[in-house]
Amino acid sequence: MSDSIAPRLSILWSFARPHRRTLVKGLALALVASALGLATPMVTKHVLDALGSASSLTGPVATLVVLLFVGAAVSYWQWTLLGALGERVVLDARESVVRRFLRATVPGVTRSPTGELVTRVTSDTVLLREAAASSFVGLINGAVMLVGSLVLMGFLDLVLLATTVAAVALVGVVFGLLMPGIARSQQQAQEHVGRLGGVLEGTLRAIRTVKVNRAEERMTERILADARASAEYGVRAVRREALAWTTAWSGVNLAIIAILAVGAWRVGEGRLEVSGLIAFLLYTFALMDPITELSQNVTALQSGIAAAERIRQADALPSEEPSPSAGAPAREPRELRKPHELDGLQDLRDDVPVLELRNVTAAYGPDAEPAVRGVDLVIPRRGHTAVVGPSGAGKTTLLSLVLRFLEPTGGELLLDGRPYRDHTHTDIRARLAYVEQDTPVVPGTIRDNLLLARPDATTEELRRVLHDVRLTEKVDALEEGLDTPLATANVSGGERQRIALARALLATPDVLLLDEATAQLDGLTEAAVQECVRSRADTGAVVTIAHRLSTVVDADTIVVMEAGQVRARGRHEELLVSDTLYRDLVESLRIAAVTGAPVT
Repeated sequence: MSDSIAPRLSILWSFARPHRRTLVKGLALALVASALGLATPMVTKHVLDALGSASSLTGPVATLVVLLFVGAAVSYWQWTLLGALGERVVLDARESVVRRFLRATVPGVTRSPTGELVTRVTSDTVLLREAAASSFVGLINGAVMLVGSLVLMGFLDLVLLATTVAAVALVGVVFGLLMPGIARSQQQAQEHVGRLGGVLEGTLRAIRTVKVNRAEERMTERILADARASAEYGVRAVRREALAWTTAWSGVNLAIIAILAVGAWRVGEGRLEVSGLIAFLLYTFALMDPITELSQNVTALQSGIAAAERIRQADALPSEEPSPSAGAPAREPRELRKPHELDGLQDLRDDVPVLELRNVTAAYGPDAEPAVRGVDLVIPRRGHTAVVGPSGAGKTTLLSLVLRFLEPTGGELLLDGRPYRDHTHTDIRARLAYVEQDTPVVPGTIRDNLLLARPDATTEELRRVLHDVRLTEKVDALEEGLDTPLATANVSGGERQRIALARALLATPDVLLLDEATAQLDGLTEAAVQECVRSRADTGAVVTIAHRLSTVVDADTIVVMEAGQVRARGRHEELLVSDTLYRDLVESLRIAAVTGAPVT
């Protein structure tokens, strides 16, 4: 048992270790408060003795008053100290997990349901608060108070002490047997809470799909299955806790009854003073405090250990570690360079492709089949490169490699002629802008979403890119304009897609990556956006992943992919003649050839 508990305790201790000085101070205050509490029955005995001997009560009563007020002050100090420490532990844990999530690789984060990851930051860290901040102090203080009470009780009467020790031993055995089961039940309950959060979050995201398919009841049952399982395990934990507490109270009450009977007999025999019996009973009544403190902190410790283990699972997520090349300075983003510096760099690098893939192979797992194999691709500094192919051809995987969401298992990628491994993730992405196909909304206003790429952009610059994507009138019509929360704005899917494109254009990247960025647009708006893309291709590189071939017929180079490999490349007119797959793709969408004649 100790072999399994030790490493689990070390995980919990890792959260408390940075605050060990505060913990020591809290422990010292707790011990002082306990010492003052232990002194009270002895002083009460002196009060009773003074009554019997007609001595002055001033000294003992004044001592009791001093113990009361000093104890209250010390307890208040300890309470606030450990309470504040608990909040700092929670904050540190949340900061660590959030940073870990956002620094993790994309496959690492997307492998688990979003709602389950959220519970690591919310409910798990709350369980951690008491365990990491107060449990260590409470366990030590409870143990010291328990031992101190027993020692002082032994000083008063050894026979009564033996009676008390028997009751305490019984309570200890019951707790020792029940605590592991309580811990397992609490851990299982929290695991199901995490699963519930994951399914609920995904269901709410797809609420329209759920309703259209009349699946409300089915999804409700699926979500509530985890809720019921969590409740079942929670009830098991409560039952064991109830049994433990009932045993503890019963044991102490039986000890009090036995002490009264044995104590009365010993007083009658003249072997114990009445004041000594009363003081002993006061210690017996107070004995429940350390027992309660120990049991509560053991329970909190068990819950905290389970929560700490779940939180620490975030550390296992693969992280995007920086790996800059020695002596290779990171490039500034285009918008941060002065125009004449940018022109000079452009002239010097025209002969070197901005991006290049050399015999690249990649898979989404060690045992998975390669999603792309042996891909060679050159992206020039200016111009429009389109990548087409049927579903599963590897088009989006290609973008994941370029954005370094996915690392190749073979071959290499180069940026400005230097291997990706010589750049940090930040260096690479500072040169790129990306518009996703489903254009997820980043929490915040329209302004916040646009400024994600360039936090220092002016309102004039924002309005310029909104004009480029034909969104100025829409934004002006909103009551709060740019400061309208995007999550609640009356904005269509196509308008969200244009906001994402405006954000990408605002960054003025070296390479603009578009994953079917016009999929949700009407014909007129698509034509306007295509004009933006053509204009951007005159000054930089544009790479389009196309599912609608109408968006790429005028691309400078079209790359045809099939089964994870590059099948053909060329211009639209050339591929219509030379590649049957491309011709079939064009025919399936009834796209006209350059001459305007229908393809037959």
